[in-house]
This record gives sequence, C-alpha cells and structure tokens, in this order.
Amino acid sequence: MKKPQGRIYICHTFYHAYIACLKELNMDKDKWGQASLMLSSMSNDFGNLKERAEKSGLFREVIPFDEKEESFFPELSELHKDRGNLVANMIQRIRFTRRFGKLLAPYIPVDLRKYEDIYVFCDSDPIGYYLSTHRIYYHALEDGLDCIRYYDTARFDNRGHFGLKAWMAAHNLIFIQNGYSKYCIDMEVNDISVLQYPCPKYIEKPRARLTEQLSEEAKGILTEIFIENREELEERLHEGEGGGHRVLVLTEPLCDLKTRKRIFTDIMEEYQWVDGEKALVLLKPHPRDVLDYKKLFPEHIVLDSKFPMEILNYVEGLCFDRIVSVFTVPDAIRFAKEKVFLGEDFMDKYEAPEIHRQNEQIY
Repeated sequence: MKKPQGRIYICHTFYHAYIACLKELNMDKDKWGQASLMLSSMSNDFGNLKERAEKSGLFREVIPFDEKEESFFPELSELHKDRGNLVANMIQRIRFTRRFGKLLAPYIPVDLRKYEDIYVFCDSDPIGYYLSTHRIYYHALEDGLDCIRYYDTARFDNRGHFGLKAWMAAHNLIFIQNGYSKYCIDMEVNDISVLQYPCPKYIEKPRARLTEQLSEEAKGILTEIFIENREELEERLHEGEGGGHRVLVLTEPLCDLKTRKRIFTDIMEEYQWVDGEKALVLLKPHPRDVLDYKKLFPEHIVLDSKFPMEILNYVEGLCFDRIVSVFTVPDAIRFAKEKVFLGEDFMDKYEAPEIHRQNEQIY
C-alpha cells in the first residue's frame, strides 16, 4: 500500500538542502511540489530558508526540526563509560542505541512512518539512531561531495573489530552510519571508485549529473531559494571585475578561533597573489564559522555565509582567477580558472595530524 506522504528530505546543512532541491528539479515537472523538506537546526542556522523554499513551490511543506544532540540527554553519559572489555562495552552500546533513539521520539516533528521515501543526509546525526530504533527504512546520502573519501566516519568511529560491529548494525543491535544500519536501504555516494573501503549498500549517483540539464526555470528556482538579496550579492560578486585579478577563499570552522585566524591570514598572504599581482579577495564564510572576517580583512569583501557555494555557478558571467579551500571539495565549482584544495598536508602545520588524518587511523 502506497504511503500518503510521498518523499521527505532530512537536511542538516545548506548543501544538503541544495542537493535535495536538485533531486526534485531533476524529476518531471508535474512531480514538483509533492515532496517535504525537513531542516535540522542542530548544527546550522538556516535563517529564512524555510520561507523562501515554501514560496518557491518546489516543496509541499518545509518542516523545522529541533534535533537534539546526545549531550542534551545527560542520562546517556553513563552508557559511554569503558566497562573494561569488548563484550561489556558492546552490551552497553546496545543499550545506548535503544535509549538514545527512544529519547529522540518527542522531538521528531512528523510521523516518518507515513512517508514513502525518506532521504537522510548525514545519518550519523541523532536522526539515524531514531530511524534505527523505530525500524523505519530510509535512504542515506553522502554528507558532502566525496566526503567519505577524505573521512570515512563509519570506519573511523568504529575502529577495532569493525566486522563484528558492522554485523551487529546489520542486525539492528547497534547503529552505524553511512550504509551499515539494517534500516538503511542504500547509501548514495558521488564516486565509488575513490572510496578505499567497500560497503554493499553504496550506490553511485554522481552529483554532477544533477546539474547537467537544468532548465533556466530550474536555475531561477534555485537562486530564489538560496539567495536572499540576489541583486546585492551579484553586485558584490562582480565588484573589482575588469580591474585586476580576483580570488575567492572558502572559510571553514577549523581549530580554535586563534588558530583559525592564523590559518586564513596565512592563506590570504600566499594565495591572494596572481601572476605577481595582488588580487581582490572575496571570502565566503562557512555557515558555522563565527570568525569576524570583516574585521580581520577590512580591505577585502566578505560575502553572506547563509548559502551553499555551489549556487554561485548560476550567477551569470561570474569568474575568478582562483578559488581556495582547505577541506571543502571544490570540484563542483565552474566559475574559477584555478582550484586550490589545500587538504591534510597544509593542516599538518596547524594541528596534530591525527586530528584530521582520520582515514590513516582506520584499522
């Protein structure tokens, strides 16, 4: 029997919401307006995205989700204590999984059992425990572009006896994210070939295909949803064109604020130079980055943080000489002549390598 509520996308970031919109826009137009969008405020302030998404007509409803972190429930801390051996710790983890899933129930704003297809970005967040505990099937989606390639959270979080833990997750005794839960139907990833460790539930769905045949109408819907003041943003983005080189720097909530200030000061000093000339730099802050870049770099342009960087692909005529990021994968960007992905070697200079080289610690 077909469930009455159709599709729902559970999102934790602007990027998640962007991919959800692309998936809907790639459907036949007569299916637009039938899906639901659920926005978790646990780690991201979506501003007035809800209102703009509702106004677009692309979704039937946009639902705020007051998702609670584990730390919200102090009674769970007792279930994290090391009991001294594998068996005792696994029994405790089974109890933790069930307890956490049940505690989350009052904070789920809709009855997810009524939805035909549930799409969850980042099921490592509490929503994954809820779905597992309540035996609700769902589709998982890769958190960011090729993010598992750089940080396989399922295997890192479950180092040691992974085969046993994966078996327990497959039998719904414990919960493991990214395709290992019994109730995860499949796990969409961008490119299976770049992933070191296999998972039987991985299915390859290249995200580039979602943008290949977008109509002008679809592009207009995207920009209306994600850009609040389009004219003002486009004016800022095009500032300095024709007068020299331009560089876009993507910030990220790295380390503590003092170290983060040093990181981006060093980036600016090295990468604002193009062909021996000092470029005009535009900074696109990460939505969770609270460093005051306007104060730190008053001579440059700081953009609004509350939109996904990929939306800039739809700004007509936009072009930068260079885009620079640390861990944000810039492959989807089409408006830069050069893309600089700094990665782990760069970060080794600012923090202990084991903090960001997670995949090297998997065993």
